[in-house]
Amino acid sequence: MVVKSVTFDLDGTLLDTIADLAAACDAMMIELGYPPHGVEKVRRFVGKGMGVLVERCLTTPAGRPNAALLALGIASFRRHYTEFNGRAAAEYAGVREGLEAFRSLGLPLGVVTNKPTAFTGPLLERAGLSDFFLVSVSGDTTANKKPHPEPILHACTLLGVRPEENLHIGDSDNDLLAARAAGCLAFAVPYGYTEAGPVQCMDRANCDALVSTLLDAAHRVAGINKKSRHTS
Repeated sequence: MVVKSVTFDLDGTLLDTIADLAAACDAMMIELGYPPHGVEKVRRFVGKGMGVLVERCLTTPAGRPNAALLALGIASFRRHYTEFNGRAAAEYAGVREGLEAFRSLGLPLGVVTNKPTAFTGPLLERAGLSDFFLVSVSGDTTANKKPHPEPILHACTLLGVRPEENLHIGDSDNDLLAARAAGCLAFAVPYGYTEAGPVQCMDRANCDALVSTLLDAAHRVAGINKKSRHTS
């Protein structure tokens, strides 16, 4: 097996964006007359796209928000997140070095995120990472979001590779499930934020490797490709 392309999750894998997301969520909550949640609580709400994030913020012991309140919440969150997006975002350790290493291997790179398109490009630009990626697939690019395989399959099509030639790297079970369903290799990073805490990579059934940084991931891919060339 030779790795011919790599796709990455964005929030929690490339960039720590939780402060921006929480600021927008809390501004939305205050605007709608609810108490803010704070960073640590919002951290547990992230992972399945903007609509789910807003719904989780507005869910109370009495139940989930109705359609009208959810629509108001989404509109408010969009407005506030446009202001906060990228303001406090920071690269995780080894991200830029890892992307440089992948690029030096001659591999085309892509982003596959559940974040809406309106926020994906501006965030990558503000973080100075946009030039690394040939393609970007957002939460509203395809009909389905991760953990459905469609976004990763779409990225593979755009990159001109077969799914089995692609490696996907993420911080959540949504990423691993999507990668596995797409037929891709899957690496997980132990940082980031998910509903159930740090992602687990128990065996090859759900994850091919747990990597400490993207630089570690690039070194592993270099080894995989070198071995494949020697045995082919």
